[in-house]
Amino acid sequence: QVQLVESGGGLVQVGGSLRLSCVVSGNIFSINVMGWYRQAPGNQRDPVAVITTGGSTDYADSVKGRFTISRDISKNTVYLQMNSLKPEDTAVYYCNAERGQYDYWGQGTQVTVSS
Repeated sequence: QVQLVESGGGLVQVGGSLRLSCVVSGNIFSINVMGWYRQAPGNQRDPVAVITTGGSTDYADSVKGRFTISRDISKNTVYLQMNSLKPEDTAVYYCNAERGQYDYWGQGTQVTVSS
């Protein structure tokens, strides 16, 4: 099992910044990919950013140039730095870990961007 705990969400004005954190624990060996997803009311859960064990990253087009995914292996933590936030970034953000055929999810953290 893998446990994921997100933090760092909140209310921010347009143009502001937030940094989300995801602490990973449990059987973290053989995790292939870590990522951040988001889900707005009435929408499906969509990928925002991913980082592989090799350090490669990929981003949704809507956040490229504004969001940065990173990790601190010594702290078993993955981050999502979000800059230049827009109202359409408002959603619940979920941390995800892929380990083999299994997907693990955190409980989510709310991000609200006010205009």
